[in-house]
Amino acid sequence: MKKFILITAITAAFAVIMVSCKNNSANQLVPADTTGLAEFQAMKAMQQEQEFADFQAWKASQQARQTKAVARSSSNSNTMSSSSTNEGKVAKKKGWSSAAKYGVIGGGGGAVLGAVINKRNRVAGGVVGGVAGGGIGYLLGRAKDKREGRY
Repeated sequence: MKKFILITAITAAFAVIMVSCKNNSANQLVPADTTGLAEFQAMKAMQQEQEFADFQAWKASQQARQTKAVARSSSNSNTMSSSSTNEGKVAKKKGWSSAAKYGVIGGGGGAVLGAVINKRNRVAGGVVGGVAGGGIGYLLGRAKDKREGRY
């Protein structure tokens, strides 16, 4: 019973440490641009804007051609025709969810701690610790996903 309480306490402490680690990128200093990356990115952005403007002009000319073709074909025959340009939106992949990340990290950490703590049967300790850590990590990650609106 003492070992179970010890495993639970260590796993809970590990989970609290993992949750409290945050990336505070606003507090970090921005290094000086010595390689000219900012200039390159600005040039690349201007090129993309020009390509986008060229594409919009091409698309407008194509739609004008289609409209003229439809007008000619409808005046010459008694058939109905329509054209539409529906473009599907592709959802961008967001990567791993926080629940998955925290579950994997918690499972790995719990397995290591369980194997270290249970000296008689390291495999059983690793399995129990991995399951417990993975479960706790998953629950904490799921809560973070809910806060961020991913779930």
